Amino acid sequence: MALKTFKSYTKSSRGTVLVERKNIWKGKPLKSLSYGQISTGGRNNLGRITSRHRGAGHKQKYRQIDFYRKKDNVEAKIERIEYDPNRSSYVALIKYSDNQMSYIIAPNGINKGDKIVSGRNKEIKIGNCMPLSDIPAGTDIHNIELSANGGGKLARSAGSSAQISGIDDNYCVIKLASGEIRKIISTARATIGSVSNSDHQNIKIGKAGRNRWKGIRPQSRGVVMNPVDHPHGGGEGKTSGGRDPVSPWGQSAKGLKTRHNKKTDKYIISRRKKRN
Repeated sequence: MALKTFKSYTKSSRGTVLVERKNIWKGKPLKSLSYGQISTGGRNNLGRITSRHRGAGHKQKYRQIDFYRKKDNVEAKIERIEYDPNRSSYVALIKYSDNQMSYIIAPNGINKGDKIVSGRNKEIKIGNCMPLSDIPAGTDIHNIELSANGGGKLARSAGSSAQISGIDDNYCVIKLASGEIRKIISTARATIGSVSNSDHQNIKIGKAGRNRWKGIRPQSRGVVMNPVDHPHGGGEGKTSGGRDPVSPWGQSAKGLKTRHNKKTDKYIISRRKKRN
């Protein structure tokens, strides 16, 4: 997909850069595989805000995505590529030879009319889904399961992919886009190729209103608040906080490790790359 720029008739259009979607399906999603969502405004069942800066936004329908791809040895045809407001990648509507319809994450380079299939010992072709043990080293993969029959969990956002580095007993060694190297059981499945819409990272929204359409409300900086509202608040005149940056609840905003899942530490060979 190409990027789309606008003539600078207004201040917002001058800086706006979007992804061209002229080849994407323009109609509504398949009714049987989509349903409406209730806007929570970031509030829980008690009406208390648990996720700040959320609210309003355009109505969205959720598309039911098949992250499992368990329908083995049944060929499917790509009916169309669709936009999905709930994720950064595109989704593909596929139709199996027994007329069952399903949504999957659209791989990069797949087109309307292409044929895909799931199962053991299938062709190494974009869109095909198979166990990690059947995929040769160096192949780009996405929608990777962490456990067998657990559904795809890794490499699902726009443009992302991972690579198989090798085999260690019953495990495959996977290198993720973050730089992390970890072991995943060989019977877990993955889909060949990288995720579509790799130009998503180049989008410039151009104006604050576009974030409001997405349900993102304005934020106030901690340094302009009072001490009762934020650890950065207070001070005479303009101050820069006077302390290391933290969240409103005092948790460090720079470098504090928040991972507590010790059960899976043994599967991680090398941690992700540190940010500069």
